Amino acid sequence: MSLDQQPIVSRNPSPAAPPAPGADAVLVARDLSVWYGSTQALRGVSIAIPRNRITALIGPSGCGKSTLLRCFNRMNDLIPGFRMEGQLGFDGDPVAGPEVDPVTLRRRVGMVFQKPNPFPKTVYHNVAWGARINGYTGDLDELVERSLRRAALWDEVKDKLNRSGLDLSGGQQQRLCIARTLAVEPEVILMDEPCSALDPISTARVEDLMEDLKAEYTIVIVTHNMQQARRVSDMTACLMLDEARGNGHRPGVLAEFSPTDVLFTTPKDPRTEAYITGRIG
Repeated sequence: MSLDQQPIVSRNPSPAAPPAPGADAVLVARDLSVWYGSTQALRGVSIAIPRNRITALIGPSGCGKSTLLRCFNRMNDLIPGFRMEGQLGFDGDPVAGPEVDPVTLRRRVGMVFQKPNPFPKTVYHNVAWGARINGYTGDLDELVERSLRRAALWDEVKDKLNRSGLDLSGGQQQRLCIARTLAVEPEVILMDEPCSALDPISTARVEDLMEDLKAEYTIVIVTHNMQQARRVSDMTACLMLDEARGNGHRPGVLAEFSPTDVLFTTPKDPRTEAYITGRIG
């Protein structure tokens, strides 16, 4: 039985009802639970991320948004004590397991981090680096220009390709990191609070860029900015802390996953409504 044929089962006492994964679901989690050592970070999360859409993950601090995001390209594997139960799928294939090469997976599921992290290299070599080490045999000049154009940065840096990427502004550095991700031609782009360190003008440019990119890529973004989630996303998942666990550390659970306009205007789960209206958070 393929991953797409297996039923979604959740141990969550009040589970969100994720859409049934079909041809448009590119990332799927089923009954996903995560621990860091003895501390549980996620419990029973089931979600199907649609293709060529922007999906936002929102919720209070510590509810596991970034943990869920990093599960999809196995970045959590690098954290000591990490373990998970449940199923993860990418395009119908398992994400975890001894037969899956995480390096290959991360080429297909790229990631942009909260803080811009350009390499201490030139703008040109920041973009070309990933493609070069992955054995790209095409025209690197063309690839660098195409990637910078896709990241809406070419016109600003075309005369600065031999300058250090660290010389760019914060917003330019973040778009450079996006161009670096695009250069290895991923299918999915994960963004972990990509605008939290940026000024409003740079934030608007990154948001416009996401809207342009979703025609070619599936984008999943973690954000604490609910206005941003409303502006840019097509779907929104609200994660909350598990109230059933009482005192002590509470793992994150999925409260609701809906089209963004529905979630913010007529939320189905009272926990979602309490969060988006500011009563909890």
